[in-house]
Amino acid sequence: MGSTYVVSDVHGHLDDLRAALRGAGLVADGDRWCGDDATLWVLGDMVDRGPDGIGVIRLLRGLQQQAPERVRVLLGNHESLMIGQRLFPGSRFTDVWAINGGLDSDQDGLTDGELGWLRTLPAMGRSGGHLLVHSDTTDYLGWGEDVDTVNATVSQVLAGDDADQHFDVFAALTSRYDFAGGGGADAARRVLEAYGGDVIVHGHSMIGTLIDVPSPEIEGPISYADGHVVAIDGGRYDGGPLLLVRLD
Repeated sequence: MGSTYVVSDVHGHLDDLRAALRGAGLVADGDRWCGDDATLWVLGDMVDRGPDGIGVIRLLRGLQQQAPERVRVLLGNHESLMIGQRLFPGSRFTDVWAINGGLDSDQDGLTDGELGWLRTLPAMGRSGGHLLVHSDTTDYLGWGEDVDTVNATVSQVLAGDDADQHFDVFAALTSRYDFAGGGGADAARRVLEAYGGDVIVHGHSMIGTLIDVPSPEIEGPISYADGHVVAIDGGRYDGGPLLLVRLD
């Protein structure tokens, strides 16, 4: 069985992502997948804040088309926001999108095919003993009792045209810090008991905010909540590193 890699919160930093994937031997010239039996998980937030969110979408979508069993992409709150802004312009999505790093260049460049792909992204996944999610929240529990049900629930909303339901998905994915603090380990255990795995791996909340360190000083992922949770968002948009983490 090959190695498993995770990355999250690229936020439009295409050059950094491409360099990391090439450095790990996952991608060759011409953005060709060359990872053999390795698996890449992308834990959401491909877009907004940074210079080329559409380029990140196109790179990862292309890699997934080449190796659908090896490249897995999850829904983040910024993908949910991008979908909502496209489907419901002038709604409450618009103000939230504008104050959270939404870029006209991303919206203008998004094709219908790419929008359709974003609307199929799952909310969570499992890889061995790792439960992979975008957000450090217990709100996933409101979507179902197992991974498949969670993904089916979110998929049904994303495929529909109910603006309030779309916003509820966005709001849930925006929630954070449920695994930090005194009750964090218990919260993590509840999520793991529901969905399986030994360790939750998430992006969304920057490592620096979890340990009170400036993002440029972050050197790697952290384990917390009594070892039940690993955070991998180095805070690239905040001047930190884009972390491509090998799980095994």
